[in-house]
Amino acid sequence: MGEKRRWLCLAAVLAWLCFDCQPSLGSGFVLNEAGARSSSLAGTVVARGGDLSAFYYNPATLTGMPGLQVMAGGTFIIPSVEIVTHTGAVAATNSIKDNLFFPPHFYLSYQALDRVWVGLGFYSPFGLGTEFNQGWPGRFNNIATFITTFDINPTVAVKITDWLSGGIGLDIMYFSLKMQRVLPIPIIGNQETTLRGDSFGVGFNVGFQAKPLDCLALGVSYRSQVRQDVGGSAIFSPANSLNSTASGTILLPDEIFTGVMYQPIKPLSLEVGLVWTNWSLFKKLDIKFDNALGTLSEPKTWHNTLRPQMGVEYKALSWLDLRFGYAYDQEPVPDKYADYIVPVVGDRHTFGFGAGFRWQAFTFDLSYNYIFLPDKTVHGSRSVGVLPSDYQERDVHLVGLSLSYKF
Repeated sequence: MGEKRRWLCLAAVLAWLCFDCQPSLGSGFVLNEAGARSSSLAGTVVARGGDLSAFYYNPATLTGMPGLQVMAGGTFIIPSVEIVTHTGAVAATNSIKDNLFFPPHFYLSYQALDRVWVGLGFYSPFGLGTEFNQGWPGRFNNIATFITTFDINPTVAVKITDWLSGGIGLDIMYFSLKMQRVLPIPIIGNQETTLRGDSFGVGFNVGFQAKPLDCLALGVSYRSQVRQDVGGSAIFSPANSLNSTASGTILLPDEIFTGVMYQPIKPLSLEVGLVWTNWSLFKKLDIKFDNALGTLSEPKTWHNTLRPQMGVEYKALSWLDLRFGYAYDQEPVPDKYADYIVPVVGDRHTFGFGAGFRWQAFTFDLSYNYIFLPDKTVHGSRSVGVLPSDYQERDVHLVGLSLSYKF
């Protein structure tokens, strides 16, 4: 019993360190970095399950985790974007500032009864980090935007029959926003504006996993939308007499995850899946100032996306697993409202590689993901402050680490 307490204390310390070391999150609004194993498999654990990070994608997979288990880790994210803006005949090349982001994850599961499991997840489902030099040509749209989320996800899963499991969880999400840009205000002139705000929102997730055959598994899950009523402050410079409180509402999208896993031979498993994200909820961005400016409203009209994904896992040795994954992400931002807040205009390709190492009750998972976005030119955006632009040299490097222990 003393050994269990020591490992639970270690897990708590690891989770605290992950929380403390994250100043902000990586580029991209949705974060799929729930764990090193699931990242290397491009999220194809909806039907497969197999480790604690899988219950981020499907809470029903918790029934595959016997006894008491714990996992902690995080993902290092290094984004790169270059934007060439055109003002008349003048072209200017601008790069986002170099930043290193580290969204954490922590999971705990316990088999409370023969057919009942309880779990707790802590992760960052959404995040954004873009920052440019203050005097760059696109400053009237964005100088810096950082979105941080932390989600606490208590979960219960039940083995309904020998081949069918179900799970349900509660999402308690913290949301933090910082936006900095230049606002052109009539008479007063250009004002560098910094918005800061945060909020809490609540949602849920539910899922099912079926294993009709030893070599076949099916999974489906739903994660609800979360409403965030953000409140905070607006700081203006040089006209600080405009300083006021500010507020706004954002609906974080609901998602549907599906997967089919087939195991042609015992050491090898393959899963294909599809993720639907309801980005059409993001119709406009309204910011209400408690001063003479009133409400700033900008249209967005994002559209829903599909993410086909596939992943292969091979148990090469008793202590070693090898993994590969690929996903194709559609971009929700229409060209007519492209901006510099989310500079990922166009679809993207994600390649995942990883390995799992087992030693006694420990498992150490390592992943590397490379996200590639083809160059794209957008010359007709209606977004405020967006110039004719070439989006190029866009990629993201991600390195994930997860440490698990089975009691």
